[in-house]
Amino acid sequence: MEGTRGDRWGHAGTGGDTRGPGVPSLRGDNSPSLTAPGDTGSAVSLPSPPGTERSPRDPRGDTEPDGDKVCAVCGDRANGYHFHVMSCEGCKGFFRRSIIKGVRFTCPLARRCPVTKAKRRQCQACRLQKCLDVGMRRDMIMSEEALRRRRELRGQRGQPGGQRGQEGQRGQPGLTAEQQELIALLIAAHQRTFDSSFSQFMRCWPAVRLLVPSPPGAGVAAGVSLSPCEEALPDVLSLLPQFADLSTFMIQQVIKFAKEIPVFRSLPLDAQISLLKGATLGICQIRYNTVFNADTKAWECGQRCYTIRDGALAGFQQVYLEPLLKFHESLRRLRLHEAEYALLQAMLLFSPDHGGIAQRDVIDRFQEKVALTLKSYIDHQHPPHEGRFLYAKLLLLLTELQTLKVENTRQILHIQDLSAMTPLLSEIIS
Repeated sequence: MEGTRGDRWGHAGTGGDTRGPGVPSLRGDNSPSLTAPGDTGSAVSLPSPPGTERSPRDPRGDTEPDGDKVCAVCGDRANGYHFHVMSCEGCKGFFRRSIIKGVRFTCPLARRCPVTKAKRRQCQACRLQKCLDVGMRRDMIMSEEALRRRRELRGQRGQPGGQRGQEGQRGQPGLTAEQQELIALLIAAHQRTFDSSFSQFMRCWPAVRLLVPSPPGAGVAAGVSLSPCEEALPDVLSLLPQFADLSTFMIQQVIKFAKEIPVFRSLPLDAQISLLKGATLGICQIRYNTVFNADTKAWECGQRCYTIRDGALAGFQQVYLEPLLKFHESLRRLRLHEAEYALLQAMLLFSPDHGGIAQRDVIDRFQEKVALTLKSYIDHQHPPHEGRFLYAKLLLLLTELQTLKVENTRQILHIQDLSAMTPLLSEIIS
């Protein structure tokens, strides 16, 4: 952590320039905000126009009727923002069904089909890709249970004598108002700093693999591929530079996530840096798990699909890759809610790895608050048979993650040129 860190920029920008300004470093400038000079957040998903963006749990919904607005996907008349994008009811429903069902569409025309109001039903693969390209976010899709709770809240609002405080308690029974506020804060921070479609990063690199449509075979329906990676052309470029820039991009987003939390911002700068160095790699893995497909054993980063084979091609060894895959399979099987993913990230962030850190008592108290909130959420938001041992399983997986982090650091240091390609990654593991 040299004195020149305040000038260091990351690799992965947007718009094709992977080395432009506007990305955070660990230290940033001399202010405690950890913001580098000129940091405009260019690597973060672009915000919706004021007053239009909605959280997945916002009881007001995610629509804003306006007859003059146009669907960004098909050009039909839009009725509001859905999943972070101005769109029509048809494309909203199509995107939600496609993501929840996990169907893999293929295009017979090399993904070049026009997506218009008249032709949007002709090619589901191109329509889904257009949804992702314009910025629709998988992580904003609410589960059926969350939708049911929101409908109940709307119904309660229409009843005489209904009070907002009672509605909030019914929405998340068993949680205190303080715990609900903490969950809302962390979910909002997660959503503002993580785009599961990787729409900002994908502008920097061409796809690693090109999906090749195959003729229908035995047991495979026409136009549906069982795996986005099972039929692919050979790699056309070295994976190491792309892994390097993807790592930088993810680290930038984790720094922004930390800065969204008031308790973190209140800590001395050295304490902030220490926490980030200790937790960033683990938080990246928690975020990667949200796009992990257990059926295909692949991480689906927008248009890209990565497997442990790609990690091996980049230089990582099986002693790290095989436990990594097992970790993601185990965590994905727990079927965590968005709130639980956000709480896990906060637990990792506020886990100092040495006793000399400043304001240790403040950090320990906040971590305990997050842990108790996670335990209460699990106890009251999961059926008894599902949530009985869930908290204990998560603690075991977090222990495994710490072991993975040590091996990951060791291998990063031994992969030739990787540290040189990613100054921000080097700073994290120094």
